[in-house]
Amino acid sequence: MKQPLSIVALSAVLGALVIAQQQPPTSPPQNPPASQAQVGEVRTRLSDDTGGGPPKLAIAPFVALSTDAESVAAAQTITEVLFDDISYEREFYMIAKDMVKTVPRLTSIDGVQLQPWKELGADGVIVGTVRKGPSGVIVQVALLRVRTGDRLIGKEYSGSIADPRKYAHTISDEVHLQQVALRGVARTKIAFASDRAGEQARNRSRDIKEIYFMDYDGANTRRVTLGTNSSIAPSWAPDGQSITYSAWRPSGEFGTFQDVVISWLYKATREYPAKGNPEKQSYLPTYSPDGSRIAFTLSVGGNQEIYVMNRDGSNLRRLTNHPEIDTSPTWSPTGAQIAWVSGRSGNPNVYVMNSDGTGQRKLTNEVWADRPTWSREPFNEIAFAARTGPGFDIKIYSFATGQSTKITDGIGSNESPAFSPNGRHVAFVSTRNGKEQVFTIDRDGTHLRQITREGRNTFPNWSQ
Repeated sequence: MKQPLSIVALSAVLGALVIAQQQPPTSPPQNPPASQAQVGEVRTRLSDDTGGGPPKLAIAPFVALSTDAESVAAAQTITEVLFDDISYEREFYMIAKDMVKTVPRLTSIDGVQLQPWKELGADGVIVGTVRKGPSGVIVQVALLRVRTGDRLIGKEYSGSIADPRKYAHTISDEVHLQQVALRGVARTKIAFASDRAGEQARNRSRDIKEIYFMDYDGANTRRVTLGTNSSIAPSWAPDGQSITYSAWRPSGEFGTFQDVVISWLYKATREYPAKGNPEKQSYLPTYSPDGSRIAFTLSVGGNQEIYVMNRDGSNLRRLTNHPEIDTSPTWSPTGAQIAWVSGRSGNPNVYVMNSDGTGQRKLTNEVWADRPTWSREPFNEIAFAARTGPGFDIKIYSFATGQSTKITDGIGSNESPAFSPNGRHVAFVSTRNGKEQVFTIDRDGTHLRQITREGRNTFPNWSQ
C-alpha cells in the first residue's frame, strides 16, 4: 500500500507556483509531492564491504519503460541529477559516467547482471525505471550490493512528472540517510535577494531586489515577492511554509522605511509583525529554530539594537542596549543563544548572548566582522564575513577551539554566509567573477561551486 512520501519541511515547495505579493494564486500549487511505497529493504550498508574506505557507487542510467518523450527525458534528468546530488556530500567514490557507459543498458531493475559492475569495481549500483502512471509518473529505484545482488534499498515514488529533479533529490537523501546516517541537502532550498528582473524602484533609478528561492544547486529558481521597493535578507521558517525578510515600505509621496515582513508561500499573504514606521525601522529578521520567535534589528533614532518578538509580533523584548551598532542576529541550534554583530568595542565583531539578553560576550577579534550564521548540526560553529584586505572572506569560528579559520581564498569579496542544515556546506555571496553571485563551499574550504549567474544576488539563506 502506498504511503505519503515524507519530504521534510519543504515538501510543498517542490511544486510551488511563483507568488506575487499582491495577487494570491487562484489554484493550489501544482506538482504535488510524490508518494512512496516499500518494495523491499535489507538493513545493511555498502561500507560493510569496503574495509573502512568510501563505498564505490555506480548509477546506471534510469530506464524509461514508457517510450514517450516526457518519460525518456525524465529518466535522463533523474540519472544526471542523482549523480550530482550523491557526489555533493562526498560520502561515496562515484564510478565515472564514462565507465558506466561501457555496461550494457538495463531494460528493468530485476535480474540485473552483476558481473559488469564487479568489473568496474563498484560496491553498489543504483538502478531505476520511469513509467507513466494513472495520474503522473511512477519511479522505481533500487540500490544493489554488487558482491551479492542483495537489494539494500527498494522504493517506489509516484507523482507529477513536471519536475523529475525532485525524485532524484529524494532518492539521494534516502541513500545518504540509510547508508551513512547523514541528512543530505538535496531537497533543501536556498532563498536569496536578486535584481535579476531588472525592475526599477518607484521614481528612482536604482534596481529593485526581490526575494527568490532555488534548489540547493541553483536550479528551479522561483520568485516570491513582487513590489515597487526592494526586499532583502530572507530567512526560512523551519516548516518551509513562510519566509521573513526586510522590505522597504512606502511612506509619504516618495519616502520609504524598512520593516520586517513575513510572506506565506502558499497563501500569497503578507504580515508585518514588527509594525514598523519611519521612526522605528526594523530589518534583518531571522526565525528561531522552532519558528515561534523572530530576532531582528530595530533602529530608533538611528540607534540599532537587537530585539526578539513572537512570530505574530507579540511579546516584543529588547536584548541589547548600547549606543554603538548592534545588528545581524542569528540563533543557536537550540534557540538558547543568539549571536550578533556589535561595534561596542570599536570595529564591528561577533558577540553571543543568551536568548533573553543575558551573558553578552565577544567572540571574534577581527578588523571588521559581519553577518554571522550559526551552524545547525552537528558542528558548534559560527560562520561570518571578516575583512581581510580591500574585501571580505568567510571565516568559521569554532566554540571547541575558540579559533576562527578562513575558508575562502581572498579572491573578490566574500560575504553573507549561511550554513546548510547539516552544517557541512556554506552558501555565500562573492564578487570573484565580477558582480555579486551566490556560491557554495564545503566547510573545510573545498569544492567551491557557483550557483547563480543572472543579475546581482545577495543574502542567501538555507532552508532546514
